[in-house]
Parts: sequence; structure tokens; C-alpha cells
Amino acid sequence: MFTWICPQCGREVPPAYNDCPDCSKKAAAGAADPAAAQAPPANAPAPPPAYAPPPPQQQPYYQPPPQAQQAPPPGYYPPQAQPYYPQQPQPPQHPQAPPQGYYPMPAAPGAKRGLNLPVWLLTILCTLAIGGVLVGILWMVSTNRSSAGNGPAPTATVESPAAKPGAKTNPIQKYIEISGVRFVMDAKKKTTMAKFVVINHSEADISGLAGNVTIWGRTQKSEEDAQGTFSFSTGLAPFESKELTVPLNTKRKIYEMADWQNITTDVQITAPTG
Repeated sequence: MFTWICPQCGREVPPAYNDCPDCSKKAAAGAADPAAAQAPPANAPAPPPAYAPPPPQQQPYYQPPPQAQQAPPPGYYPPQAQPYYPQQPQPPQHPQAPPQGYYPMPAAPGAKRGLNLPVWLLTILCTLAIGGVLVGILWMVSTNRSSAGNGPAPTATVESPAAKPGAKTNPIQKYIEISGVRFVMDAKKKTTMAKFVVINHSEADISGLAGNVTIWGRTQKSEEDAQGTFSFSTGLAPFESKELTVPLNTKRKIYEMADWQNITTDVQITAPTG
């Protein structure tokens, strides 16, 4: 036999009843006595406890240990933020008009910055200046040429009487040559010496050969400038040459003498006379 359970009291009710007889009685008694109707029956089962969710588990809060703060040094004040003031746009400034009755002072006549010459005048001045420079250069060149070509030749200081102009020419002079003239310094005597080569171009044996030699040099001052004189004496066999060293008679220092490339010699034989 099937029964159904009352949802209010939880008892089994036969299927012949549509309502629970106990609940119907309680409802009728409650209408007469409200206090009795609210009291649950003695044998009624206790209602199930209401479900309450467990409280959420909170993780333990970790608090770091407090650190000791260092005290600021005496007289120290923390910097304070400066207040910000936005820059206001400046209104355009207009030049002020001069007061009434003001007149500017005119500039002085000598206060000009430069000469504003016309172009055609500047062209004429530049042309005259260039022409003057060219004329001066040509005049200097022509003067130098005329003085070099027509000027008097310097006279040589010849101290040997036999080397003076006008002396009689020795017949064997045309066979004697002086070449390879060099200038050296004698350390002991502190005098300038002349080293040269004397050559005999004849077939004769010349004994007792002597002569005077004048040295000429081409320098910047003139084409021929006397450097000094020297005398020599020796003997030469036919077609023989000898190198000799003799003192040089000069008033110049050795560093003032002309180079060997610019030296020429003037030979005057004084012996033998026959």
C-alpha cells in the first residue's frame, strides 16, 4: 500500500487523504488557540540545521620588522617643492612715438663709415695703380741692365809688380796653364792657402819656372771680382804637370772667396827670361 509524506510534519499519510489529518487538526486548533498552533508537536522531529558555509581562510599577514630610521643631521631641512607659476604671454610691445616737438640730431659730416665711390671711379684708380707698379718694375730692370753692362769693372788689388798691366809677356807663357785652383786653411799659420795644378804643354824642359797668378771670381756684385794673387816657382819636364800649394795674398776671409766653378786665372810668367 502506497503512502505519501506530509511536507510540513513529515508523517506518512494514506493515499485516501488529500491533506494530512494531523496538520488539518493543528490548523483547526490554531485558529481557536494561536499559541498552541505555533508550538510544535512533542514527537515532531527536529528540523535539520541550516547550512552555513565555512568562513574563508585568510593567509597570515607578514609584517616586516620596523627599521630604525636615521635622524637627519642638525641644520638639515628637506627640500620643498617650488610652486609652479605658468608663464604668462607677454603682450606685443609697440615702439613709442617720440614726444611732440622732438627732432633727431643730424649726424656729423666726418662720421661716415666709408667712402661710397662710384664703380667707374674705382675702376680708373685700380688701373692707374697697376700701371704704376708695372712701370716701376720695368724701370728697375732697365736700370740694372744698364749698370751691369756699362758700369766700370772693379779693379783688382794686385800687389805683385810682375802681375801689373803693361809688363812684357814671356815667350813661354802661352805653354803654361794654371787650373784646379782651390782654397784651403792652414791651421798652424792661420792663413789661406791656394792649391792648384801647373801644366807644361811644350816639348821643352823648363827649369826655374816662376810666375804670378791673379784670381778672378764671378760674384753677385760683378762679373769679375779680384779674389787675390799668389806666386809660384818650380821646374817642369816636357808635358808634365805638378800640384803645388802656396800662400794666397788676399784681404778676404776663406768663406768670402768665390766657388771653384766661378774662378778664372790670369798667369804672368816671370822666369826664365830666355
